[in-house]
Amino acid sequence: MSCCVYADETSFELKTEADSNDITEHPHDDKPRPYVCTVCDKRFTMKWHLNDHKISHTGEKLYCCTQCGKCFARECHLRGHMNIHSSKYKCTECGKCCHSNAELTIHKRIHSGEKPFECTVCSKRFTTSCDLDRHNRIHSGEKPYKCHECDKAFSESEHLNGHMRVHTADKPYKCDTCDKAFSQSARLNTHMRVHTGDKPYRCSLCNRSFSQSCTLQRHKRLVHSNRRPYECPYCGKLFKTSAELKLHVRIHTGAKPYSCRHCSDRFTWDLQLKIHLLKSHSEGTWFTCHVCQKKFYSKSYFKVHIRRHEGVKSYVCSECPKSFCTADELRRHQLMHLDFKHFCCGSCGKDFRQKASVVRHFNKCCDPAFRVQLHSGALY
Repeated sequence: MSCCVYADETSFELKTEADSNDITEHPHDDKPRPYVCTVCDKRFTMKWHLNDHKISHTGEKLYCCTQCGKCFARECHLRGHMNIHSSKYKCTECGKCCHSNAELTIHKRIHSGEKPFECTVCSKRFTTSCDLDRHNRIHSGEKPYKCHECDKAFSESEHLNGHMRVHTADKPYKCDTCDKAFSQSARLNTHMRVHTGDKPYRCSLCNRSFSQSCTLQRHKRLVHSNRRPYECPYCGKLFKTSAELKLHVRIHTGAKPYSCRHCSDRFTWDLQLKIHLLKSHSEGTWFTCHVCQKKFYSKSYFKVHIRRHEGVKSYVCSECPKSFCTADELRRHQLMHLDFKHFCCGSCGKDFRQKASVVRHFNKCCDPAFRVQLHSGALY
């Protein structure tokens, strides 16, 4: 294709040096960049560079492949795609065809395990420099892609592109099963797994499967990892996630952010408020077990209870054949396989792997007089 088509400029406000006195310079050179994208604030030296860049925000795809019908925003992307059909850059390990030699080189690292780019903060390694750049924003907090409608900022351009559809109510991707619509095709693909039951992301440690990659990563971090990078500033207790630490800190501060709409009662946890509304004001829904008629105020507790009736134990220990109904049960069990013991009896000094074990032992071990002194604070 010889023609070059640009998006309609009427949908963008073109800023130039005459429009603004705030003309910054690119960090890597001293060229003035007077042409500013009003969507993401990216700057360009020439107007045609800006026009070409606009296509990434409009979502228009004018260049179509004659062999498979796939369309692209730029002619160069179509040319790269055509290399897939010609098998010009084909991986000898798995047969995958790539757009370019550079893409093939990066792809081969999947087979070799090579990750040449290392984060200087946490030492995590990456296959490409772009992946490292995106990761670095986690540490720096940088969010260079800003929405010109609501000033919301994002660390990645594709997140901004998806967000922009919020302001236009543009949801072109519709589910054929339930008519639900989405602003991004990736979100539709993820949604479709609700109907198909497809869970393509499998944990290599316990064989549990997940519909989303992010859910699998969270599972591995919470269930199979002992890393706890978040420390309580009040008592030094460590947590796996910042959300867990935030909840824990309320114990020290006494914060009660959840208030009842019917009375003056306030609560530290949202679950406490939910129980209060159910019991005191008959607001909400009890979850009733169809087997034993037991009632639950929490859907998660109810689901675990049902799994116990069904004998479903999805959480399998990587050290022994034992399996469990919940991640918490698996975590407590895995302490048995550790070489060190966290908990110590204050009476005899005996060490234990689990908190519940030391509590049971302590009640039998120490005499009543010692227990009275301990709980009164006289021993501290």
